[in-house]
Amino acid sequence: MARARGRIAGVISVFGELLITAGVVLGLFVVYSLWWTNVLADREASKQGNEMRDGWANRGPGALDTKDGIGFLHVPAMGDGEVLVKKGTDAEALNNGIAGYYTDPIKSALPWDDKGNFTLAAHRDGHGAKFHNIHKLKDGDPIVFETRDTWYVYKVYKRLPETSKYNVDVLQPVPKESGKTKPGRYITLTTCTPLYTSDYRYIVWGELTRTEKVDHDRTLPEELH
Repeated sequence: MARARGRIAGVISVFGELLITAGVVLGLFVVYSLWWTNVLADREASKQGNEMRDGWANRGPGALDTKDGIGFLHVPAMGDGEVLVKKGTDAEALNNGIAGYYTDPIKSALPWDDKGNFTLAAHRDGHGAKFHNIHKLKDGDPIVFETRDTWYVYKVYKRLPETSKYNVDVLQPVPKESGKTKPGRYITLTTCTPLYTSDYRYIVWGELTRTEKVDHDRTLPEELH
């Protein structure tokens, strides 16, 4: 009897140690996913952003060069900082802590186009989590996009807290789900929801209200003060 109890106690002890080890491993994975990937992504995004700004400073008049990116997104309601925007929304690009503009299934317009929908995606958790606070945006909040020579100022007019990740209509040139029926100059922010999942998509729509030329000192527009 004593031997049997000893064996049972031993099994329980080993099982308990395995559970503790599994918990530690799981905890480390969570730290890696939600913290360390943010650190790495922020470093890479900062590096790429500096490279683009250097290009702006060293490049004279001429055709637009989008190789290093097209500009920076500024959204005060989501927190301080700027988000580098580059072409493409695949994981390899977004994992670098940037926002990407769509090339498919519906091609994004660009801010300087006369009409269309400037559609963007970024991670909400991990890998920079640039759209983590998208839920803090409210109607009327500014969204500012900075290029080499122009500030594009949008105003939020509609939000969709949850929709299918297969709902591509939110990316249409005229986003009818947002209530618009005529061509205009729109911006759409998309990211995963709920937090820490990728089951659905959170959508924010804005409309261009004005543009402002960038001066020599790159003075911020009033919306960013």
